[in-house]
Amino acid sequence: MTDSARRNRRSRIRDPRAGTPSPDTSVPANNGLSRREPPDSTQLLQRILETPNLAEVVPRLPPPLLHRVIEKCGLEDCSALVTLATPEQLTGILDLDLWRSEQPGRDDHFDAGRFGVWLEVLAESGAGVAAEKLAAMDSDLVIAGLAQHVRVYDRGAVTPYMTTDGELVSTGRSLDDKLGCDIAGYRLVARRSESWDAIVAVLTALDEDHRDRFDDIMRGCRKLSNARFELDGLHRLMGDADQVMFDVAFDRERRREQQGFVTPPQARAFLEMSRQVRFDRDTMPSANPVARAYFHGLDDAAQEEGDSARSATRADSEPVPVVESANAAAAVVDLLREAGIMREAPRALLGGAREDAPRRLARIEAHLGYVGDRNPAVYLGRNEELAYLANAIVSGCTLQARPFTAQEASDAVVAVCNLGLENWPARWLASAQKRPPDASHVAAEALPEDFLIDHDLIAVFQVGWTVLHRDVCMYAAAGLLVVLSGLRSDEDETQAGLHSLFVALTKHSRSGMPWGARDDLDIIATLDMPAWAALLGLIDECPVMHAAIRALRDPRVRTIPASGFEFISENSQIELVRAFMQSLPDTLTAFL
Repeated sequence: MTDSARRNRRSRIRDPRAGTPSPDTSVPANNGLSRREPPDSTQLLQRILETPNLAEVVPRLPPPLLHRVIEKCGLEDCSALVTLATPEQLTGILDLDLWRSEQPGRDDHFDAGRFGVWLEVLAESGAGVAAEKLAAMDSDLVIAGLAQHVRVYDRGAVTPYMTTDGELVSTGRSLDDKLGCDIAGYRLVARRSESWDAIVAVLTALDEDHRDRFDDIMRGCRKLSNARFELDGLHRLMGDADQVMFDVAFDRERRREQQGFVTPPQARAFLEMSRQVRFDRDTMPSANPVARAYFHGLDDAAQEEGDSARSATRADSEPVPVVESANAAAAVVDLLREAGIMREAPRALLGGAREDAPRRLARIEAHLGYVGDRNPAVYLGRNEELAYLANAIVSGCTLQARPFTAQEASDAVVAVCNLGLENWPARWLASAQKRPPDASHVAAEALPEDFLIDHDLIAVFQVGWTVLHRDVCMYAAAGLLVVLSGLRSDEDETQAGLHSLFVALTKHSRSGMPWGARDDLDIIATLDMPAWAALLGLIDECPVMHAAIRALRDPRVRTIPASGFEFISENSQIELVRAFMQSLPDTLTAFL
């Protein structure tokens, strides 16, 4: 192949690492239409602050919505809104804002620096106001955050003293050269200098206005300021600081579970188990224990919430007054929707941008439509299952090494369920109908219309997820290993890269996670960019079919968008993947 042909082939796709160009959103001047631009962050915040009865409106807003406003406008500029939030709202916002993940799908970790910024923002409205907010918050969270900024000692324990014999006795702690201060008999020493002034001001006000709460927090911080364990065998146990942080993280996860969130460890466990469904069994497997525990927890939380609501109703017989600021709250919601902060719910069952998308999802839509027409209660349950699956995808999986958006997660779940319906094992259906199986998988038309009335979408998703992992991800990885074993390059650097990819892909494939070799796939980009982009999509936690696979079969396509892909929802797409992998040896060999 000539150099010019090679350059033309590589130029058909943009390098995804270079970013995706923004779509042209301009409107022609002569189209007779005018478009209202959404407000920027400064305008948005100003319009919110000008809302009448703002002090009554803010407590009515859900914490996730307030958190989106903070993300849009910046925490430092939102001190007025933060001051008006209730303790319950602040807890919900901090659950979202104080925890960071090193990479998508991994566990969240407490961000101590962000906690300090929150204290500074609260203190901007006055130390007394900030102390009142702190006093109403969960003590463990406040202690865990403060303990990463300050060490707390009893003043007498660190102050040198004079004996009756006139001898000056040192306590063994030299703290005079460190940033610190004394508050109500406690010696505070800074672990970090950031946010120090705000911490001192808020704790001083807390001592003056909420003495009991101040003592509880100081005692907790003092306990976490002790030295490490001696190396006596017990030092391997979890320390006080680790235990407190574990408790804080556990409480956060419990609150989020009650709101329908799926924690990253639970999501990863569910998705990993869903990749290992065995189709050779005569009966379908029992319900997934992770999903079952999740729905049982939601039922228990709903029961507790119902009991609390009934108790509150009996305790207070006075009618709830109509809030006069309802119109103002509606105006704020409209403003946030205009700014794009209040997102619409993901429309998982609607067709995508492609014209053939509705046809691909016709199977799952037909079955869900039948359930919706015949049994609304079951249909509600199926939608709850879709929500759980989408949350599991968001929390425990990545899409091309980045987080899923809410819409992408919903689309992926529906596509996988559609694939699961197409590949539902015949022996499972035959066992349920008490007849001998006649095929490995049920034909699409063979599934009864009422299939989803008796079968939940969790099981359907697991079938599709297993097929996706086995017939796309692992198949592509195995095929690439075969190709790599026969590739030879005269360039030492290229050959070394191919060898490194072979070693890494072999290692990660044996553990069932070939996407761990993602970075080593870059050597393929030096040979053929479209093939590289296609392989990145196939060898992934959630395999997708990149636009390059269809484009490679159509020589008329001149440009392939870097972000163009489709979720795999039917076996015909898997056949295209197989055809691509069979052509891969010739594709890569042509460049060596």
